[in-house]
Amino acid sequence: MKSLALYLPIFLALYVLTKQFLNKIRRLPPSPFLELPIIGHLYLLKRPIHRTLSNLSKRHGPILLLRFGSRRVLVVSSPPAAEECFTKNDIVFANRPSLMVGKHMGCNFTSLAWAPYGDHWRNLRRVASLEILSSSRLQLLSNIRADEVKSLVRRLFHNQLIESVDLRMEIYDLTMNVMMRMIAGKRYYGKHVANLEEAKRFKEVLAATFKVAAESNIGDFLPWFKSRDLEKRMIRCRKMRDECAQYLIEERRRNRRIPSNCSGDEKTIETLIEVLLALQETDPECYNDQTIGSLMLVLIGGGTDTTTNTMEWALSLLLNHPEILKNAQREIDNQVGHGRLMDESDMARLPYLGSIINETLRMYPPAPMLMPHESSDECTVLGYSIPRGTTLLVNIWAIQNDPKIWEDPRKFKPERFQGHQGARDGFRMMPFGSGRRGCPGEGLGLKMVGLALGSLIQCFEWERIGEEMVDMREGTGVTMPKARPLQAKCLPRPTMVSLLSQI
Repeated sequence: MKSLALYLPIFLALYVLTKQFLNKIRRLPPSPFLELPIIGHLYLLKRPIHRTLSNLSKRHGPILLLRFGSRRVLVVSSPPAAEECFTKNDIVFANRPSLMVGKHMGCNFTSLAWAPYGDHWRNLRRVASLEILSSSRLQLLSNIRADEVKSLVRRLFHNQLIESVDLRMEIYDLTMNVMMRMIAGKRYYGKHVANLEEAKRFKEVLAATFKVAAESNIGDFLPWFKSRDLEKRMIRCRKMRDECAQYLIEERRRNRRIPSNCSGDEKTIETLIEVLLALQETDPECYNDQTIGSLMLVLIGGGTDTTTNTMEWALSLLLNHPEILKNAQREIDNQVGHGRLMDESDMARLPYLGSIINETLRMYPPAPMLMPHESSDECTVLGYSIPRGTTLLVNIWAIQNDPKIWEDPRKFKPERFQGHQGARDGFRMMPFGSGRRGCPGEGLGLKMVGLALGSLIQCFEWERIGEEMVDMREGTGVTMPKARPLQAKCLPRPTMVSLLSQI
């Protein structure tokens, strides 16, 4: 035992020095000096991960090579490095790593989010971009978004005597109902739910899906510590989720066969499932039920938590900066007035509101590390050699909160975006990712946040519950929720009472 205690430190020192020497010979990116056998740099990780990796990058540079157990991980934290990854090396980094969540929650790596780059993924992306999330399709479904926002405004107006509003719950219900009505013509949240038992079942399955998908699996990095319990729960959750999806598909399929009361023709296509079922008739192999269900679940997963979190962060920032809230109300009053509710077309004339959304996305991006990529071949980034099979993590939170890039990055200053169009600013600002695997739902997300946030600002006066500032601590999760759900006081604006009493 004494000899083991004597030689172990020598062995570790030789191991670390040899690794550092070999890395330099191979022109690999910088790496923290102490890389332990077996676990590598896992011992360095603390939540929230994006802040931990940002601090490591400050010490070692904007491009950093880590080893998480058996996986080699490239962490990028600067615009030039991100640009090389998403332009020159975009195809090389277009794959996804083989993680347990991709296997079981990504339909065995066949979903849009988890499929490897190739013909199958390109077809899914084409369907999503042209048939589901195109500008024309979103415009056709704009009445659903307007109707659900109006329903939220009506509910808040009639509940004005309530001391405080649970804004996270209200916003989540709003986004879920919008997505479900667009996808399947269903309302599962809040009042006026047609089938309470079906809604309860769906909410239970969705809650379980979000929970298991967010859990860390050490087996992805240390295969011999694979969690059998987590995998069983994922398998069980996937089965229940697929059953719900198939039920909705079958229901829409039956409805499409029912003639309209107005004529003997088939019913007008209204939902996204019906759009895909119509395509299935002409190309059943490409648009099979599994593909339709997979696309539906990706839309729900990608379009609810991210949108909810963005609106919650935006309202939290406005409550802590009431002068900015007043400026936004003044802009909406001048451009829209008090005689009608704002609509999506008004956003083009509300640049200050757009700047508030952009600043929120900068400070609190919906996915601070984006989804992981994986290199399919050897490449170079900033002159460093990146081996094949390396997982890529782009820390956009670090980029968008870097004091070398942004003046006073932790200060809420919407005016910094005045004159900018959209939420992108090269590779300094990319809350929806970039390149081939950038988020195809960017347009929908911005429309939803703009309409809902603008309507809440237009119609109500908002105040904090007490004198204390709203807690801005970040919770855990890949979509960076708030640590404490937002609650606030809500009263109708005197100039809007007449209109609100009529809707």
